[in-house]
Amino acid sequence: MTFLWAPMLFLLVLVPIGIGFYYSQQQRRREILERFGQMGFGAPAAGQKPGLRRHLPAVFFLAGLIILIVALARPQTVVALPKEQGTVILAFDVSGSMAADDLKPTRMAAAKAAAKDFIQRQPDTVQVGVVGFSDNGFSVQQPTTDPAELTAAIDRLSPQRGTSLANGIIASLNTIAALNQPETRHYSNLAPTPAPSVTPVPRGSYSSAVIILLSDGENNESPDPLSAAQAAADRGIRIYTVGIGSPAGTTVNINGFKIHTQLDEETLQQIAQITGGAYFSADNTKDLVSIYDHLTPQLIHKPETMEVTSIFAGASILALLAGGFFSLLWFGRIP
Repeated sequence: MTFLWAPMLFLLVLVPIGIGFYYSQQQRRREILERFGQMGFGAPAAGQKPGLRRHLPAVFFLAGLIILIVALARPQTVVALPKEQGTVILAFDVSGSMAADDLKPTRMAAAKAAAKDFIQRQPDTVQVGVVGFSDNGFSVQQPTTDPAELTAAIDRLSPQRGTSLANGIIASLNTIAALNQPETRHYSNLAPTPAPSVTPVPRGSYSSAVIILLSDGENNESPDPLSAAQAAADRGIRIYTVGIGSPAGTTVNINGFKIHTQLDEETLQQIAQITGGAYFSADNTKDLVSIYDHLTPQLIHKPETMEVTSIFAGASILALLAGGFFSLLWFGRIP
């Protein structure tokens, strides 16, 4: 537990002072009773002490005071809040071939436009993350429901080097897996590797998370993208692929070399088929909203820091009221 106004806890030094004052008052009370007894006013029998219930109201008042001081310090704690949530990972191909202009103005611009349109249509129960991949895969934006953060992350993407569909899939799987880990997560642009062993589950059974892979499909880097797709299928995660480009292709200048590049629909269709997803063409990205029909939000417990001042304040009021109630009930007064 942490405190927003921790210096207020110094008021706890009043507690032992209050205990000492109460003890001294009890001593004084006993002395007065003994004097009256000596004067024949019917003091308690020798050795008789007041019942413990005499001190119970004071205990309640003391507890209320301590809890109230803690409340003044504004305590906050990490609470696991239940919420229904689904996850979509937008995996962007940022290889050099995405600079081709067979889709106007470029393949990269078309992919960004499709992704931004998808983001604007996301419901509140879906968080979206952004992954980029060329010859390696890396997380660009952790899953969030903030459209502004997602749009800014997409705008930062630009064409890089080669194409490794597998690394894009693996980076997406790692991002999804990291959502269930409470510790702080760190991301790098180092090529991740698949887990050494995966327990297969029924295809599509991980219904709370999907991957949308936006690429021209021209894989020219290892590992094998179909093996990575199978790893996703073994986890029950669907991959929906979006083909960026045209089957006829075009010629693009990459690092001074003229390279002919064309959309590899077959590979993208195979990836979608292996995982139980679907293939879309770039000119039909509005159909991506149908993914939500197959995305079942999962009930998760997400740790969040919450201020619990009201809880402590309420507890202090109850303790003070209990002390006042018992004091009135037994002694007809409030000490």
